[in-house]
Amino acid sequence: MNRIDKLFKEKEGRILSIYFTAGFPELKDTLGIAEKLENAGADMIEIGIPFSDPIADGPTIQESNKKALDNGMTINLLFEQLEKLRETVSIPVILMGYINPVLQYGFEQFCKKCEACGIDGLILPDLPIDVYASEYKDTCEKYGLHNVFLITPQTSEKRIRQIDNETHGFIYMVSSASTTGAQDSFGDKQTTYFKRIKQMKLSNPTLVGFGISNSQTFMSACENSNGAIIGSAFIKLLASSKDLTKDINSFIKEIKA
Repeated sequence: MNRIDKLFKEKEGRILSIYFTAGFPELKDTLGIAEKLENAGADMIEIGIPFSDPIADGPTIQESNKKALDNGMTINLLFEQLEKLRETVSIPVILMGYINPVLQYGFEQFCKKCEACGIDGLILPDLPIDVYASEYKDTCEKYGLHNVFLITPQTSEKRIRQIDNETHGFIYMVSSASTTGAQDSFGDKQTTYFKRIKQMKLSNPTLVGFGISNSQTFMSACENSNGAIIGSAFIKLLASSKDLTKDINSFIKEIKA
């Protein structure tokens, strides 16, 4: 069973997924951060593949992408770093990136490498669902990868139903139609959106992303979804940390408090 499916089967609520950029803050930090996140109590990990034009990301994650690329991170190097991932990390791991670098690498070769490293899923925000269904779905399934799609408050019910039918794992609920970034609380419009999606009773579980930065926003997201994804707030922590083990433990503990 895919580790993502196993997680949602065993834990229906308050799932905490953490995003960080591969090769940030230092080139060789990738595997160590993943290990520290599991030890601290994260339920799932999303590793970002650095890209020069991360259109879905806000300034904090954009800057981490630039720093990682300046450090020398590449897809080949990332796979080398993840070769021993499953010797020390047992929770689900997803790779998040953009479709052009993946296509340049070779989509099937990319998926094959993911399987070899023990990657459970992909998030490719600029890959349209129609193109995925017609050209890439079979390849993802061949290598045991769940391709996760994003929805926003503006996504039509018809489109959401299509995504629900074509994907596995979970649906990524973008909290607002904007780029990523931390915020202190959610407004009425966002809460209404969360409730509307919950009432649709989708076959896939949902996680809320964009704007989750503290225990308050995490718990608010969990009221109407299976959990949440934190990115920008964690990247800021990594950028300022003097002791990754201590600071990651404190961060996860505070979010789950």
